[in-house]
Amino acid sequence: MASKDKTPADKPSKKQGKPRVHKELKGFEVSIDQFGELKSSMNIEKINSFLDKNVDDKKLLEKEEKERLKKLNKKK
Repeated sequence: MASKDKTPADKPSKKQGKPRVHKELKGFEVSIDQFGELKSSMNIEKINSFLDKNVDDKKLLEKEEKERLKKLNKKK
């Protein structure tokens, strides 16, 4: 039986510190419980508000671009 070569994904991470987060999300932690449910230290509404302010919604941008192109094509 051939031995399995260890890949980087098989090795446990040596990094144990907390990750850097945006100052508005200070104290935010996420974990998965024994039932596979996500547990968060922050209210989901606060997270959504932060994401709305700081992240562009790719689907909305693509939709707006398609609508703009349709209007340009109709004018021709």
